Amino acid sequence: MTRKNGRFAFTLGALALLTAWLVVVVLWRRYSVDPFADHFRFEAPIFGLLLVGPLALVALELRGKAHLFPRFRSSRASSLPVVRESARARFRDLPPACFAVALTLVVLGLMRPQSIHAREDVEIHGIDIALVLDMSLSMEATDIRPNRFVAMQEVVDQFVTMRPNDRIGAVIFGREAFTLLPLTTDHAALRLALSELRLNMIDGRGTAIGNALGTGLNRLKRSDAESRVIILLTDGDSNAGNVSPEQAAGIAKRLGVKIYTILMGSPDSDGTARLFGGPTFPVNPELLQRIAESTGGEFFLASDRSSLERSFHTILDRLERSRIEDPGKIYAELYPAFVFPALFLLVLGAALEGLVYRRWP
Repeated sequence: MTRKNGRFAFTLGALALLTAWLVVVVLWRRYSVDPFADHFRFEAPIFGLLLVGPLALVALELRGKAHLFPRFRSSRASSLPVVRESARARFRDLPPACFAVALTLVVLGLMRPQSIHAREDVEIHGIDIALVLDMSLSMEATDIRPNRFVAMQEVVDQFVTMRPNDRIGAVIFGREAFTLLPLTTDHAALRLALSELRLNMIDGRGTAIGNALGTGLNRLKRSDAESRVIILLTDGDSNAGNVSPEQAAGIAKRLGVKIYTILMGSPDSDGTARLFGGPTFPVNPELLQRIAESTGGEFFLASDRSSLERSFHTILDRLERSRIEDPGKIYAELYPAFVFPALFLLVLGAALEGLVYRRWP
């Protein structure tokens, strides 16, 4: 067997075996270990210095300096008969390829490869938030582009995306108040429900602020969250319902629920807001301010889109941060994916060496 063919067989065998090992590792990771591990590490990388051994073995074999097996030599190639090599002869260097790859895998196993996973039992201490949204007819006003109602939808949607760990519910109100969605961590469902709201879905010929706050409190009163908040968005005065805003604020104070109030639109000096080309609607910023202050919340006046967004950003800053208790990490040992193939290759190489390529004296 010529040195050229020996090198070819050794290289081909090593690459084939290494490729096969990679396939085994991929399949093993796919079905035995979470493929979405947070991190990967070697616990004992110092053993990587031992890789010099198999690398030197490969280098010497390819250069023809490591005479692992006897070779026939002749002063002239022409003096040898031309014999077509058999498959057995072509892969004469397969045993040392097995040994080289096996040694490499053993060293990698000694380096203790590990995947790092976060524990699944993460404990999140979030805030329970009830969004109380005005859907009266005056929300069609276009002083906040494109109109008050659409601007409210868009800004509230942004707010929901910025509180991923909180339970958020929604209450809508006009002449009456309704629960749109109870407290939930399914923010995709909440955002979908908010996006499908239309002003004509409920009777908008009135503004039942007290009833709306009461409905929001019903959603929060059984909550065991450390912090509970109502965010009220309206553009008018309370003129409907059988619960006064003051009564609702008193209940909120007793329950420890903070109410943040946002008055949308710019009221005239006479305490009214006018729809363009339409009737005027009474507003009561003093009422909203009293509600907020009595419960430990804050009042905001949003006369345009930018001030509405600033109001929500300020509320975000005021709200407590959700606490996520560190659950620790799990270290999954991956050395079996290296050691077991190495043992197999050592046995295979020894079997080939002793049975197929046995050297006779």
